[in-house]
Amino acid sequence: MGKRPPSVHVESMSYDVHKPISMPPPPSYYPPPPKPWFPWLVPLIFLVNVGMFIFMLYENNCPAISGRNRCLLYPELGRFSFQPFHENPLLGPSITILKRYGALDKEAVLERGEGWRLVSCMWLHAGVIHLLANMLSLLFIGIRLEQEFGFLRIGCLYVLSGFGGSLLSSISLNPAENPTISVGASGALFGLLGAMLSELITNWTIYANKCAALLSLILIIALNLAVGFIPHVDNSAHIGGFISGFLLGFILLIRPQFGYVNQKYIPAGSDVKRKSKHKCYQYLLLIIALLLLVFGYVSGLTKLYRTDLQVSKNNRF
Repeated sequence: MGKRPPSVHVESMSYDVHKPISMPPPPSYYPPPPKPWFPWLVPLIFLVNVGMFIFMLYENNCPAISGRNRCLLYPELGRFSFQPFHENPLLGPSITILKRYGALDKEAVLERGEGWRLVSCMWLHAGVIHLLANMLSLLFIGIRLEQEFGFLRIGCLYVLSGFGGSLLSSISLNPAENPTISVGASGALFGLLGAMLSELITNWTIYANKCAALLSLILIIALNLAVGFIPHVDNSAHIGGFISGFLLGFILLIRPQFGYVNQKYIPAGSDVKRKSKHKCYQYLLLIIALLLLVFGYVSGLTKLYRTDLQVSKNNRF
């Protein structure tokens, strides 16, 4: 006997005929998530700063210049012990050693032509407390930024922000009234904070909790700027570094707008309306920031060295 054909239900058949045909899912053309960069530059900066501080203590040799009984922690640290507390309350070397190896000294910059001090001072620290505060901030802020944007952008941001902080600091220093020096990576670190703020503004479309991110970042920046009002803290370097980093963020940390997909991730034959890589306001902010940054650096250097020329003319008469 042959097999019985399967029963056919007329209503069911009619329903199947009129059932709309389901469309295949749209093609997948979303790019893979970007891989984070391996952070090696920020840890290297950390090691350089710590190494320079140890070298400063070695060259300082407090027992030889101040006497063993006056040096702090001499039995434990020997040659690496700190200057007396009344000379350096931050637990570090003498001002003479800091000047010798690159501290920002306005007289040296103008009278002896040592402009390299505008960059070298950001690698020196006055004491252990100063070093710890800056290096903890560097690791906390810098590693995340390097993972997102890479070593080249963050390296340029760090050095240029530090230079901006040193430039404003040197303009603010008045050796005649208060002979002093300036050291530390604070200007560069405030540049990283400023860049985080401008990065949030220029890449506004990719953030989900925009207001929360903006308010929390402003609070962190305000707290750090408030530290600048503590005695013996060079707040002009903080402000100069922050402004430089804020402008550099619009230039170096620009991201593609939300919804942008690179052509290589779109399958051939897909009818996809692609967005432009960047929005118009991102290009506008980049151009304005670049012009303001160049103008700020040029005007700052002009003001710094014009002061030297005026002083030289007055001394002639």
